[in-house]
Amino acid sequence: MNFKMIVICIYIMLIYWLSLQFPYLDTLFFPTVGAFSFLFVSRALRFSEISKITLGAFISSAMGTLFFFIYPSPISLFVNVLITMWLVTTCKWNAPPIVAVSLIPFFSHSSNHWFIPLSVCGVLLGLMLVLFIAERVERKWADYFAFPLRNKVMRDSEKIAG
Repeated sequence: MNFKMIVICIYIMLIYWLSLQFPYLDTLFFPTVGAFSFLFVSRALRFSEISKITLGAFISSAMGTLFFFIYPSPISLFVNVLITMWLVTTCKWNAPPIVAVSLIPFFSHSSNHWFIPLSVCGVLLGLMLVLFIAERVERKWADYFAFPLRNKVMRDSEKIAG
């Protein structure tokens, strides 16, 4: 487990806590936050790629909200998913959670549906900021974070040598 993963997990916990404490922030926490977090941490993505994925998530959630607002039905859900998948493929966003984010208005029981795209954008921008800070801290204090691992490797090598 690396430092960035721990920091991101704390961020997700904070988002969840905020969504529980304040009723008007109920759209702040959505399950695909975890998927986006893992995607951003597990791949070697540049911030320009992460920005494109965040923009794609905002566009797809706004589009899903619009389709739900116009006519909440299985047909609008079908059209939403179809267009979102087309956008993901055409724009080469390469992030399947974007499709899941477009579905939030269809299962969210919030009375503030128009907060969904804003919440998606805000949470993902916050995730980018947290990831940026975590990378800087990890780079600055790389020796400190590598210390426990280095001791384990040294102990293992001593067992082999001795």
